Amino acid sequence: MTQADWIAVDWGTSNLRVWAMSDSGTVLDAAQSNKGMSGLTPDAFEPALKELVDPWVSAKTPVIACGMVGSRQGWVEAAYDIVPCPVTVQQLARPAVKDPNLDVRIIPGIRQMDPADVMRGEETQIAGFLALNTGWDGVICLPGTHTKWVHISAGEVVSFQTFMTGELFGLLSKHSVLRHSLSDDLNPAGFNRGLDEALSRPATLAARLFSLRAESLVGEQDPADATGRLSGLLIGAELAGAKPYWLGQNIAVIGAGALSKLYVDALATQSVQAMQVQGDRATLAGLTAAYRHFKE
Repeated sequence: MTQADWIAVDWGTSNLRVWAMSDSGTVLDAAQSNKGMSGLTPDAFEPALKELVDPWVSAKTPVIACGMVGSRQGWVEAAYDIVPCPVTVQQLARPAVKDPNLDVRIIPGIRQMDPADVMRGEETQIAGFLALNTGWDGVICLPGTHTKWVHISAGEVVSFQTFMTGELFGLLSKHSVLRHSLSDDLNPAGFNRGLDEALSRPATLAARLFSLRAESLVGEQDPADATGRLSGLLIGAELAGAKPYWLGQNIAVIGAGALSKLYVDALATQSVQAMQVQGDRATLAGLTAAYRHFKE
């Protein structure tokens, strides 16, 4: 039976992932469930966590959590830090946990006042990346449902901007007329075409989107090509809007492999070389940094 020195938790909107950790930061075991924040009432968080971690815990095992578990709709609200702020994951909130074997701490998110913006979970990945890349300055892109572009200087978040690109893709591909023209596959050639169209003329995005449907009605457009083009159009429009962030900067892209690679490849078409970083590695490094601060 695995005995954890502490437990790392990434609790998102849709999923809960946990790792049994040694004191030195080695992963001993891992588990996950689909009991994300959006499907839980406040009194259901503790049982959902215990269901996964009970075999690993002893008296007062520390639990360091990040993500939407600390949102207003989560287990307990962990107040946002205000930009500019050092990404040191030093402020840890503690919810009321009844189980005598758990000592849960939640890493707060970050808020920006003007223009208004927020993040939860990404700040832990940023802290982990900086722990693994000491002294790094530049811009971090975190692709996802709500993609973040974050300017980092001297270990601080200077500013950031969120793009709803992933959510727009989900809505358009599943709940719009475009769903009749798409497939589950993504053709790289279609992606490159959409990317070029959006980067060169971002103002025509809405018209280009409808052309995806029209081309499947009047011609023989391959659904995988249409899916690639939709992705390229949306990411291209995002890159056009985020150009002040990525132009002339060191770039790191942190996230899931396939999606992150789309961003890395898209930036390469603009002669921008980006470092691709595996999301789980950055998350665990950030949670480990928070655990070490907790011990101090």
